[in-house]
Amino acid sequence: MTSPLLHIVLYQPDIPQNTGNIGRTCVAVGAKLWLIRPLGFQLDERHLRRAGMDYWEHLDYEVVDSVADVRTRFPNATVWCVENPATRLLWQAEFQTGDILLFGSESRGLPATMLDEFRATTVQLPMRPEVRSLNLASTVNTAVYEAVRQFGGLPE
Repeated sequence: MTSPLLHIVLYQPDIPQNTGNIGRTCVAVGAKLWLIRPLGFQLDERHLRRAGMDYWEHLDYEVVDSVADVRTRFPNATVWCVENPATRLLWQAEFQTGDILLFGSESRGLPATMLDEFRATTVQLPMRPEVRSLNLASTVNTAVYEAVRQFGGLPE
């Protein structure tokens, strides 16, 4: 099996439909999806089907207990937090193949301790002040395809 293009890490995701859409994006580009427990939903066949995750069998994913579990496996990968607010915009990041893109839960975002740890590699999407946040699946999709754009497309 080839190495994943990117590692998409969802910290304690709440909404199965968002995770399903993110999983579809991962399948589309060859990224690996990491889910950090606890999850706000179950990953059994009935729940996956209900969330429209009929392609889940094609998804490379793991459920782990912490971001450290992912970082231990890929110690040289840059961890990019995508979270508002940040001092840099998403397209100011210089993504590399194998990077880790870390996203917080829909209801709580990322813990302050993680944002402090990865402050230098935290990026955001620009938004007008009337909007507190964007949908998680939309944000992940935007970040993943910005990385793909920087890579010059998907590998052959």
